[in-house]
Amino acid sequence: QVQLVESGGGLVQPGGSLRLSCTASGTIFSAMGWYRQAPGKERELVAVLRRGDITNYADSVKGRFTISRDNAKNTVYLQMNSLKPDDTAVYYCNGRQVVTSKDYWGQGTQVTVSS
Repeated sequence: QVQLVESGGGLVQPGGSLRLSCTASGTIFSAMGWYRQAPGKERELVAVLRRGDITNYADSVKGRFTISRDNAKNTVYLQMNSLKPDDTAVYYCNGRQVVTSKDYWGQGTQVTVSS
């Protein structure tokens, strides 16, 4: 059974930091990433980490967010610094399966940036 289990969301003040974690099981992913969806908006890519440690970030988070992966733990992280109210959203972990290129999703974790 393929699973992606996220953790690390919460409430933080503007300028603060959070680290999201996503632990994968059941398959091997060629790429893992984070997406987010704010109320009334479409889901958007935040950051993705591909084979060869190739990373891509949304322009809105460049310089503030960092995606990384611990292969031994099958876990991908999203370090979020200098958080802004506009970063408030449900954050979803995504994994693209190597063999089928099928996308799998975590259950989502809420990040709220507010004073």
